[in-house]
Amino acid sequence: MDKIIIAIPRGRIIEECKDILMRTSFAPEPSLFDNDSRKLTFSSKDKNIDYIKVRAFDVCTFVAFGAAQIGVAGEDVIREFNYSEIYAPLDLNIGHCRLSVAALKTLLKKEDPETWSNIRIATKYPNISKKFFANKGIQVEVIKLNGSMELAPSLNMCRRIVDLVSTGKTLKVNGLKEVDQIMKVQSKLIINRSAQKTKTDTIQKIVNEIKKIIL
Repeated sequence: MDKIIIAIPRGRIIEECKDILMRTSFAPEPSLFDNDSRKLTFSSKDKNIDYIKVRAFDVCTFVAFGAAQIGVAGEDVIREFNYSEIYAPLDLNIGHCRLSVAALKTLLKKEDPETWSNIRIATKYPNISKKFFANKGIQVEVIKLNGSMELAPSLNMCRRIVDLVSTGKTLKVNGLKEVDQIMKVQSKLIINRSAQKTKTDTIQKIVNEIKKIIL
C-alpha cells in the first residue's frame, strides 16, 4: 500500500495542529513540532501514514500536485491558489484570524477609503486582492511581497496593504489602521481529489477521526 502523506504548515499554526494530531491513531513523531528541527519528513504511529512539514503558503501546492494527499491550510491560501485539484471538506476551528485591508493612519486623516479609485497595495495575496477591489470598482496595482508587509508603507512603496490580522498590534506599531475586512480565516483539512478516488476508505477514515476530535 502506498503511504498517505499529510502536509502540515510551519509557523504559528503548528501548535494548534499538535492539539488535534497527537490525539489521533496516526499521531506524528514529536519532532514534527520541534521548531529547531531541520527534518522535513516524519513518521507516525500508523506505518501507512507519514507527514511532511512545509511553508504554510506551499501546503495547497503540495496537495494539488499529489506530493501529499492531505494537508492543513488556511482559507486564505486555499482561495488565493484556487486549485481545482483540491477540496476542503472539514473546518478545523484553529488558526482564526482575518484578511484585511490596512492603510497608513496619516493617509486616512486626509482621505476616506470610500473615495479610492486607483490605488497601489503590497500583499502576498494578489489574486484575492485584485478580485476584492475589482468588485468595489477600484483599480489596483499589486506589489507582491512574501512577508514584512507592514514595512512597505513606511518605506514609501505604497500606502496600503492587504495582510492577515490577528490582534492588530503589528499594524498599530507600524502606523497602520485596518479599514476593511476581506474575509475571515481559519484552517481547513484539504484533500487531493484524485487521491480521494483511489484511496477513499483510508482518507475517509482519517477525516472521520479528526472530525470526532474537533466536534
